[in-house]
Amino acid sequence: MRTIGVAMNGVTGRMGYRQHLVRSVLAINEQGGLALSDGTRVRLEPILVGRNEAKLAGVAARHGLTDYTTDLEAALERADVYFDAQVTQARVKAVLTAIDAGKHVYAEKPTAESVEEAVALARAATARGVKNGVVQDKLFLPGLLKLKRLIDGGFFGRILSVRGEFGYWVFEGDWQEAQRPSWNYRAEDGGGIILDMFPHWHYVLENLFGRIKSVYAKGVTHIPTRHDEQGNAYPATADDAAYGIFELEGGVIAQINSSWAVRVNRDELVEFQVDGTHGSAVAGLRTCRIQHRATTPKPVWNPDLPATARFRDGWQEVPDNAEFDNGFKIQWELFLRHVLEDAPFPYDFAAGARGVQLAELGLRSSAEGRRMAVESL
Repeated sequence: MRTIGVAMNGVTGRMGYRQHLVRSVLAINEQGGLALSDGTRVRLEPILVGRNEAKLAGVAARHGLTDYTTDLEAALERADVYFDAQVTQARVKAVLTAIDAGKHVYAEKPTAESVEEAVALARAATARGVKNGVVQDKLFLPGLLKLKRLIDGGFFGRILSVRGEFGYWVFEGDWQEAQRPSWNYRAEDGGGIILDMFPHWHYVLENLFGRIKSVYAKGVTHIPTRHDEQGNAYPATADDAAYGIFELEGGVIAQINSSWAVRVNRDELVEFQVDGTHGSAVAGLRTCRIQHRATTPKPVWNPDLPATARFRDGWQEVPDNAEFDNGFKIQWELFLRHVLEDAPFPYDFAAGARGVQLAELGLRSSAEGRRMAVESL
């Protein structure tokens, strides 16, 4: 057994705390550490970093941890790896500090607010010779792993199109508390659903279906006034919904709607329908249903008669065929093996920069009302 220090910045936030600290780093320790290929096991020593010492102390006490600080540079002196789950605006400066200190860096997406900054991070990490990675958690969801299995097995034939629906109603914060932080709805604080979700859609589309050639997007602020954590009204200056069309290499067309102003009428908060010449699939967070061409019904359009077919009954559930671990934890293990034994890890800062590029082009497309070509970085 050996140990490595992991400085974790932003663990007082919802995602940083639940998915990265509790369900990834602490979960790895609870399973006896990370097993390397030579039989060595590695235990992680989290060093909690943030701006609010009282909140850090509360998180530490909850899990029997003792190492926490508001001094990032002091934390880096004791760390081998730096992880960043702060608000996007604070990320670039902190990540550059860690890179300058020679630490391997793993970060939430988006890695930056602009392509220029995201590319600068990738170049700085390469120049310093440190391992770097960006969280691309949705690739490791059970539903998308099943979808990848179908693609690799040739189930779809030639893939024609992808349609994605993501979102839920985020309460305005007046008569019911909002379930997302108020900065998400202020553009000046790095908020907006395009900057938040288009990096996700980039890596999902790129890894499953092919490189994105162009994007046309429309971002909208459906709810113009929201209430913050103190109950004060504020103007929402960032987009809370985005409607995008993506053209991929090979002719695949993807349409993805993202919204924090939609009520859910589907089985999961995100679903992707993939249609191909030989079959179709609908994948969510955990489930995946398929319909082969041999079992596809033959509907006839007749608005004068009620529909008697139950179309959902004609779909078959894809079996698990494997044990699915937490997607964030899986990627943590992949990144740590990349750091410790140089195992492959394609989800680097360059991939993160391509995600930021898509978000930036989506915002430009919405502002200018035109299709934007996605050039290679």
